[in-house]
Amino acid sequence: MKQVRQICLAGVTALCTSGMAFAGSWSLDGEASKLAFGSIKKDVIGETHSFQSLNGSVASDGSVEVVVDLSSVETNIDIRNERMIKYVFKNTLSASLTAQIDLDAMEKLAPGETSIVDVEGQLSFLGASVDVDTEMFVARLSDTKVMVSTNDMIFLPTEDAGITAGVDKLMELAKLPGITRTSPVTMRLIFVAGDEGSAAAESANATGVAAIAAVTGDAKAGKKVFRKCRACHMAKEGKNGVGPSLYNVVGSTAAQVEGYKYSTAMKESGITWTADELTAFLRSPKKHISGTKMGFPGLKKDADIENVIAYLQEAAQ
Repeated sequence: MKQVRQICLAGVTALCTSGMAFAGSWSLDGEASKLAFGSIKKDVIGETHSFQSLNGSVASDGSVEVVVDLSSVETNIDIRNERMIKYVFKNTLSASLTAQIDLDAMEKLAPGETSIVDVEGQLSFLGASVDVDTEMFVARLSDTKVMVSTNDMIFLPTEDAGITAGVDKLMELAKLPGITRTSPVTMRLIFVAGDEGSAAAESANATGVAAIAAVTGDAKAGKKVFRKCRACHMAKEGKNGVGPSLYNVVGSTAAQVEGYKYSTAMKESGITWTADELTAFLRSPKKHISGTKMGFPGLKKDADIENVIAYLQEAAQ
């Protein structure tokens, strides 16, 4: 699984090193992108798996960050998904991939042109930091859209990924005589210019600000409460994780953060995140919005909720 995540970062790095000039940030289109890997059991049965939730960005200063939601693994068998999350990924929420690119050194890649590039990057997964080195195919689809994909099929050993024990456990639970210890991996990443849709987002935020109820609470205390949220969320602008960025969330319209793949329930909620709405949601996310992807059960103390909302409002100033 390590190289599954390596490929994702490599794709972002390729986006930059292919020679495109970036005037602003770029975001991953999670719905159009795909990260897949294969496995073979009993020596003859081949299966394809994937991750359903990917988020990534390339900032205007050349900093690269991609997050793979490990809980979104899809093997087409529910119990196997659960076992992979528990035994292979060890209930780790995400894999974080980062790199720094010198954008000033890049030349433009015109729409319709392609390039094959060698890329390097770094992965943080299960407490380890892993160097990345692979080759990617880059195609500029338009002025505002780029596709990055694997140039060749890549095979990853479970031993290198540090997940051999997890695969052993899957074999034991499924009563299988064998599961391949190397997996083929392919990926397709679609990036769009960060400025797309910004005018609409600004308009939505302006409407939301007018609806903010009075926010009370201790922002300093709320910063400590927010540590519970950091596994999935960041309070920095344009920085999505397993969950969307919470920058400027107070007063904004739900499901408007660019580059994040929301649940249908969240997209259709029509909610404006006033202090009252945030309070109800943070107290019990799944009760307040049935069908939300947010797995956090909620904050039990009213004071913690008030304080974290105050922190989120202050963090956006």
